Amino acid sequence: MMWDWLSSSGLLIALTVLGAVLIARFVAWVGGRITRKIDDRYTRSDDLVRSEATKHRHSVAQVVTWIAISFVYIIATLKVFDYLALPIGSLVAPATVVGAAVGFGAQRVVQDILAGFFIITERQYGFGDTVQISVTGSSEDAVGTVEDVTLRVTRVRSAAGEVITVPNGQINKAINLSKDWARAVVDVPVPVSADISAVNEILREVGVAAYKEERVRELLLDEPSVMGVESLEVDQVSVRIVARTLPGKQFQVGRLLRARIAGALRAQGITVTPQLDTASVVERSETS
Repeated sequence: MMWDWLSSSGLLIALTVLGAVLIARFVAWVGGRITRKIDDRYTRSDDLVRSEATKHRHSVAQVVTWIAISFVYIIATLKVFDYLALPIGSLVAPATVVGAAVGFGAQRVVQDILAGFFIITERQYGFGDTVQISVTGSSEDAVGTVEDVTLRVTRVRSAAGEVITVPNGQINKAINLSKDWARAVVDVPVPVSADISAVNEILREVGVAAYKEERVRELLLDEPSVMGVESLEVDQVSVRIVARTLPGKQFQVGRLLRARIAGALRAQGITVTPQLDTASVVERSETS
């Protein structure tokens, strides 16, 4: 009798499980091939940054792959129940009790999935974006480049190479530093005795010269602008220069401007106090 069951239902169950595993792996292979094709298309193009559509397609491909694999396993599980002659209707009552007990622990999972759904559909950020994520219960934000976005978690690689996994339901605030365009903001501290008009002119000339350089210009959307005095302290004045850049390139542009500003000020005999050497020219970034 056992042999008869193994040769009929047992064989069907084994084939169902094997088929589900093979189909899931095939779906994962297709999903990986699609994402690699999207990445290769960007790599072969002349674009310096990924377009918003490319980021969104990459994220959607990952999520669709995950949903398809989950659907395959759910169908396979239901088929196994059918082969075992377990009536689904009779499982409703105990499943309700178990579901109520598990539901309290699964609230966070459901919250993560719902949050991930809105992150993707609203295009808050996607693969390749530079983000700053505020996480519930953490004193430090997760800052880095998005490597993976699913319905449940977001994976970010920091500048130190660390991979930070953040449940989507625990994200309080997400700052996208590379959406559409960004702004490099450089505050230049100079002594209070310096001629501010001369400093503004030097910074303007640095911006014009930088915009004429091909290596810098390809990162900029327009010519850097001198905003003037940003803050006034007892021993120094802070003068601000800003530049609109391609998405995610604000840090690189800020470093390039900082080096040119330090050299231009030194050439004109304008120095800061020993406590505020050229390394203290602060680079900050803002997003639109």
